[in-house]
Amino acid sequence: MFTEPHIKGERRGWIEVICGSMFSGKTEELIRRLKRARIANMKVEIFKPSVDTRFREKEIVSHDENSIISTPVDNSASILLLSKDVDVVGIDEAQFFDDNITGVCNELALSGIRVIVAGLDMDYTGKPFGQMPGLLAVAEYITKLHAICVKCGNIASYSWRKSTHKDQVVLGEKDIYEPRCRYCYNLEE
Repeated sequence: MFTEPHIKGERRGWIEVICGSMFSGKTEELIRRLKRARIANMKVEIFKPSVDTRFREKEIVSHDENSIISTPVDNSASILLLSKDVDVVGIDEAQFFDDNITGVCNELALSGIRVIVAGLDMDYTGKPFGQMPGLLAVAEYITKLHAICVKCGNIASYSWRKSTHKDQVVLGEKDIYEPRCRYCYNLEE
């Protein structure tokens, strides 16, 4: 636990969470913020869960094909080990990480690191997803992004699964998921 006294003027860290449904631009926004940090000559490290194999193994990639080099990790503790002497840590698909991700993000922020996390806030059933509620609770900054409902054109906050798979985690893109507004999501339940 962090026990050293805070000294006026020293570097302070914080946690930013970017959340929303599938196709809302979470990864795109994460990449934008990380690239801006690099433009400012900050040392940036980027991580993604190794289970996310949808695009490229060592990059996070947005649906618009923007990408940035990242390190796939098997667990959140690895992020601590690989984040020495950095200014900014980016974490994509946070909902897939283990129970310790919130503690890892807190520890990084307490050590003076800006932590930017992106992830789905709800799973395909409309329930809070993984460790995202805990991350949202401790974040200093939260950005909720919305997609556009494919049925009616309103803002979409839900990720509708078109397949019959019942597992919480099913990796896929437009072939399996589509963004829906509250009304259209609940219309077909």
